[in-house]
Amino acid sequence: MLTNTKAVIFDLDGTLVDSMWMWREIDREYLGRFQIPLPEGLQSCIEGMSFSETAMYFKERFQIPDSLEKIQSDWNQMAWEKYEKEVPLKSGVQEFLDLLKEKQIKMAIATSNSRELVEMVLKVHGIFDYFSFIVTGYDVKKGKPDPECYLKAAGAIEVLPENCLVFEDIIFGIMAGKNAGMRVCAVEDAYSASQQEKKRELADYYISNYEEILNR
Repeated sequence: MLTNTKAVIFDLDGTLVDSMWMWREIDREYLGRFQIPLPEGLQSCIEGMSFSETAMYFKERFQIPDSLEKIQSDWNQMAWEKYEKEVPLKSGVQEFLDLLKEKQIKMAIATSNSRELVEMVLKVHGIFDYFSFIVTGYDVKKGKPDPECYLKAAGAIEVLPENCLVFEDIIFGIMAGKNAGMRVCAVEDAYSASQQEKKRELADYYISNYEEILNR
């Protein structure tokens, strides 16, 4: 998997950290402030959207009176404590990052999340310094499956797309990596368990956890 790999670019939620579960809870709590019940299938509608795109979707669909900036700020505040106290690293992540560092393979992050939350969760787990560059939902015009975030990360760390390996947990993310001309490893996550067959089909590799790579 790491042959001819000069850079590894990770998604964050559901890929490096076990956090996908909490966003459904935040959506429920946030809409509850406006006496709006959580619609079935909402997560599927916003999957892959950037942080800004998701805020715009909420504002338009649910007629939220607040500004886009206020919506995003509220989400950041709601997610902060959960990220800090309730979100663990995926199994084997720390050891895998150490392996990449040992092999002098560059590392970056391309996520739909906000920079404030990304930096906070990386620092909480002591892995912030592993990454040369972070692309967030604020830095791109189009969310996944558009390849913009992955191409931007590769450009910033000066590695050709064909020499990049992407780790992703959702279908739109896998498609974004493939659309960028990169190899993609799909990561198992309970949130996307129903999509496992499609994820295996789209990705070049599939892992249940990072320990599988370490033990090969």
